[in-house]
Amino acid sequence: MPDIEYSLYIIRCADGSLYTGIATDVARRLQEHESGSRSAKYLRGRRPLKLEFQERIGDRSAASRVEYCVKNLGKSVKEALVAGRITLAELRKENSQHQASGAAGG
Repeated sequence: MPDIEYSLYIIRCADGSLYTGIATDVARRLQEHESGSRSAKYLRGRRPLKLEFQERIGDRSAASRVEYCVKNLGKSVKEALVAGRITLAELRKENSQHQASGAAGG
């Protein structure tokens, strides 16, 4: 059985806010959000939606970890990611360095 690959995506809402999620089929998931079927509560009343960013991550576990990291970023950092001023790889590297230094510091 082939491994299912997940992608991280960021959607811009009509109010300018950013929503982060993961999916195996980002186009289908965006359609679900747009139509209201199986949409995240956060997105209700914030349409129209625009896909701003997507990147393949890997398995569900890895995608969930990256999603958690991105959801905890400030809006300015998310905007930099969407604009291409910073990459997801750079964010992941920076996050792993912070975790390592935090663990060493006790």
